[in-house]
Amino acid sequence: MSASLRVPTAPHGAATRTSPLPSTSPGAATALLDAYRPGTDRFLASSRHTLLAIGTSAEVPHDARPLSLRVREVLDARRRAGDPAPIVVGALPFTPDAPPSLAVPQSVRRAPALCEDPLIALPGPAAEPGTWQTREVPAAADYAASVAAAVRRMRAGEFDKVVLARTLELISSHDLDLPAMLRRLAQHDPKGYTFALPSGPGRTLIGASPELLVARAGNVLTANPLAGSAPRSDDLAEDVRRAATLLESPKDLHEHAVVVDAVREALAPFCVSLDVPERPTLVRTAAMWHLSTTVTGTLADPGTSSLDLASALHPTPAVCGTPTDVARAVIAESEPFERGAYTGMVGWQDADGDGEWVVTIRCAEAEGRSLRLFAGAGVVAASSPEAETAETGAKFRTFLSAVGAAL
Repeated sequence: MSASLRVPTAPHGAATRTSPLPSTSPGAATALLDAYRPGTDRFLASSRHTLLAIGTSAEVPHDARPLSLRVREVLDARRRAGDPAPIVVGALPFTPDAPPSLAVPQSVRRAPALCEDPLIALPGPAAEPGTWQTREVPAAADYAASVAAAVRRMRAGEFDKVVLARTLELISSHDLDLPAMLRRLAQHDPKGYTFALPSGPGRTLIGASPELLVARAGNVLTANPLAGSAPRSDDLAEDVRRAATLLESPKDLHEHAVVVDAVREALAPFCVSLDVPERPTLVRTAAMWHLSTTVTGTLADPGTSSLDLASALHPTPAVCGTPTDVARAVIAESEPFERGAYTGMVGWQDADGDGEWVVTIRCAEAEGRSLRLFAGAGVVAASSPEAETAETGAKFRTFLSAVGAAL
């Protein structure tokens, strides 16, 4: 696909130009993928559609008011300025009171889901040869020790679950090709949630998450919590065995149930009805199997926005732990880095309150020639430090394969 398909950006402050209907021609979704440009664009692909937001006409401010109120005021102001269908697009950090990276774009292009585009199966650009310097923060042994310490505290009854993460810092010998990296991530799992967007001055958040936090369409909400994981295998028989084992694992089923119960408790006050299946199913990505539950509900108040719902859910035990306050404290004590956007949320919302918000996992933050990858594991009293360390290594593979590096 040629970048000539790109729509020029409007002057700063001009009304957002939103495609009234997504193009449905073959190649429409991959055209948006190929048109992405780092620094100015925000790319989001979900199981429902593909979105390319170009430029910035307004930013959501950071202050003490509720986030959903700030977003609503920005969108209402854009409507009054003549924009018929404004949206906000961007990322929210793990820490709720940290500054958001949300903006109203100057123009928006839409297409169907990448998985519906036959051209996504065509070979993409191979990872360029180069040298990567890598550093684990913390080192695998130190991470395992943190998991072991958390397990001891849980067995003593201090808390029920914590999600501990580690990072992998990569420095390249050449400039990063973020559009090519994004293309490889999308091809790796076209049914997932692929994203690339500014996360700060000179920084780009890029990744491919398997997990929908919440979506709202009219008065219907959908959430898809994932918790409990197992690495995939290249051997078909072993891969099937791992999937079956995960589906019957007491440790993973307990971890999953904790998350689903928290999602039910957070969403029930907003709903006149809420459907929560009794048992999870399996979802697979290229690197992992996950236990998955799809929760659906009907909103009691049509004024409840997707961000209202997302804010009520965040952070779920799938990315933090339970009780939340204790888990946050354990994370702060155990992780020698700031999470930033990792385990926050990425997504969009329109002026009517509809939108999609995805849990920010399987991601990296790019700055200059460096990448910082993130991966975490849910730790419960039955966890093994060795198994949780191996799980984070398996999760790193999603991104390592996109950049041509190895752990």
